This record gives sequence, structure tokens and C-alpha cells, in this order.
Amino acid sequence: MKLTGACLLVCITALFCQSEVTAAQSDIALELPAIETSQYHRPYVAVWVEDAQQQPVKLIALWVEKPDWLKDLRRFWRKIGRSNTALVDAVSGATQKPGSYTLHWDGKDDNGAALAAGQYTLFVEAAREQGGRSLVKHEFNLPSEGAVIDIAAEGELGAVKATIR
Repeated sequence: MKLTGACLLVCITALFCQSEVTAAQSDIALELPAIETSQYHRPYVAVWVEDAQQQPVKLIALWVEKPDWLKDLRRFWRKIGRSNTALVDAVSGATQKPGSYTLHWDGKDDNGAALAAGQYTLFVEAAREQGGRSLVKHEFNLPSEGAVIDIAAEGELGAVKATIR
């Protein structure tokens, strides 16, 4: 088979041009319940995604007051907090009062790259000073356009609902 110059140019261009990868977008709605107690402290909350090898790929949100209490977010601390202080500093925000909150995740990892197709786990962990601790998680696959993740309320966390689009 003989290739002409134009045909060869088209073939080479097709090999080197990659179509833009579109990352899955996700909205994560979470509730912090009002807990009746004499000394209420706002919970520390961490929201992140791990890959199938249980390696963290994206820290979506971190609500903290004092770094001393970060260790109470046990899984978060072991996976991200103690080894990646620069990321913790970059993402952390103030603790929040009881209520409903919506987080937006652009579907990218901590380096800004779109996540590859595969299995991932969404984690939400909350801990209160002189209070309880809750960790909820849910596996999901990418791509999974239109998928809805529902996690029931548990302890320090109200319901969590993530919509992947």
C-alpha cells in the first residue's frame, strides 16, 4: 500500500493530537447536624477521594480551627494530613456551624489533571473536640455521568449526597 504525502500527514497528525479530556464534575451536598450538648464545638471536616489502591488523589475540602485537633480526623491524618502539610494549608478553611453545605469538585486530582477511568472512593470524615467522630465512604466509578451517591446520616455527619455529571 502506497501512502501519499497528504495521507501520511493526516495519519501522523491523528497520532499526535489528543482530544481534550473532560473531567467529571461533581456537587457534594453534606449536612452538619445540630447536636444538643452543653459544650458544642464545630466539627472538623475532611472530604477527599482515594483511588482503587487507597491512595488519596484529591482533597476537596478541609474545615479546621486549630491544627492540634487535625489528628482526630484519623483516616484523613494518616492518609494526607501528617505527610502533606502544604496541601492541608492550601485547602483548609474555617469550621462551619450546623447546616447544609454544597461542595463542588471539578473531577481533577490535586495536581489539576483529570482522573483516569476507574474505581474511586469518596470519604467524608468529621470529628468534634469533646465530641464524636464519624467516617463515611462510598465507592464510585469514573466515568459515571449522572451517578448519584447517597450516604445516610451517621453521628457527627448528616446525609451526604454527591451527583456526578
